[in-house]
Amino acid sequence: MAAYGQTQYSPALQPPGPYAPYAHHAQGYSVPSYNIKTEDGLSHSPGQTGLLGYSNFSGTPPSQSLYSYSHTHGHCFVFYLLINLIVLILWQEFSAYSSYSQSQYSPYYNSHHYNSPYLTSSNISPAAIAAPLAYQHPDPHVMLPNHSPESHAGEWSIKGDSLITCLFFSPQRVFIWDLDETIIIFHSLLTGTFSSRFGKDSSKAVSLGLWMEEMIFNLADSRLFFNDLEECDQVHIDDVASDDNGQDLSTYNFGSDGFQGPAGAGSLCLSSGVHGGVDWMRKLAFRYRRVKEIYNTYKNNVGGLLGSPKREEWLQLRREMEVLTDLWLTQALKALALINSRPNCVNVLVTTTQLIPALSKVLLYGLGSAFPIENIYSATKTGKESCFERISQRFGRRAVYVVIGDGAEEEAVAKKKNMPFWRVSCRADLEALSHALELDYL
Repeated sequence: MAAYGQTQYSPALQPPGPYAPYAHHAQGYSVPSYNIKTEDGLSHSPGQTGLLGYSNFSGTPPSQSLYSYSHTHGHCFVFYLLINLIVLILWQEFSAYSSYSQSQYSPYYNSHHYNSPYLTSSNISPAAIAAPLAYQHPDPHVMLPNHSPESHAGEWSIKGDSLITCLFFSPQRVFIWDLDETIIIFHSLLTGTFSSRFGKDSSKAVSLGLWMEEMIFNLADSRLFFNDLEECDQVHIDDVASDDNGQDLSTYNFGSDGFQGPAGAGSLCLSSGVHGGVDWMRKLAFRYRRVKEIYNTYKNNVGGLLGSPKREEWLQLRREMEVLTDLWLTQALKALALINSRPNCVNVLVTTTQLIPALSKVLLYGLGSAFPIENIYSATKTGKESCFERISQRFGRRAVYVVIGDGAEEEAVAKKKNMPFWRVSCRADLEALSHALELDYL
């Protein structure tokens, strides 16, 4: 964008008369040029540090006797700010990126014979995963500190959320992940599918699956209000935030606030998760707010949330599951970390598990750093297509969406929405995904 100058005006326009020198002001505003790459270059965000640049100039502006300094330059500032905002919004609205064909991935997508420098069959042992988390993840980039477009439910329309997202965080790629049997192995342990498919000890697999199931629901019930929220499930953590009056919860007694009421009162929740009554909805919102606080506090310190001896039990379970699954989770964490390391790329989770147990799974499998709680959606009630639509509205048409999963539902929705789909049916698929990410093919 070219800087605005005075050369565009005719030399015939003369000032009305001489003015006394103004000694104090020696600077003015200008609009910087934008260095925005295109999608085919896997670009990052524009490099400008602000909407307006500030540069030196020399001159003798009119004296304050005729023009108010603060008033005139305040209008200039607002004028240039509006110009920049309009250009940014128009550029966001009308720029579009071409979709990637899955044929680009084929050289790096081999589900059977994939030679990886990260894992060999000889190093599958408890010693290979002495630490429960093999990779350290930087905090994912979010739109604004402690805020998300979803957190303004009841205050902002979808259009308003999209505008804020465009101006402050415009991801070039949004990776939409499935959870079970894609990032983590859980349900297939209980059913015996995993052991029969990959030649594992079936009794051991079922035992570990039951052990993890007990830990998931114990955490959900004891720390995340699942007993209260099971029949009032939400798609997103902030879906009832508009009913929250912001009351201080540090001394709030959730056990005696009358939320449950008479036995079976929870069954009165409607399919939309609305029970009815302002006071009851406020108490519901309080619980989801506390869940959000707990998640954000302990997402990198699950052991601290569990306490002893549950922490030691959890670490032992994690080690044994990684051995049984040939470091499946470790490989998934590698791919998630590669995405998180990129500016303007984001991981989003869409799962058919109810929201509270899903958050419990994310914490226990050590995925808290990979997924901010604002990026987790439950498709239990609405289905994945509805969640995908919400995500598309949130991040806008400019982004390229890549769906990663193992199920038919997410694949069908991805195809319908013309989103590239990466199937994960074995650990080699996750290795291939990491390889493609390292080579910037995704």
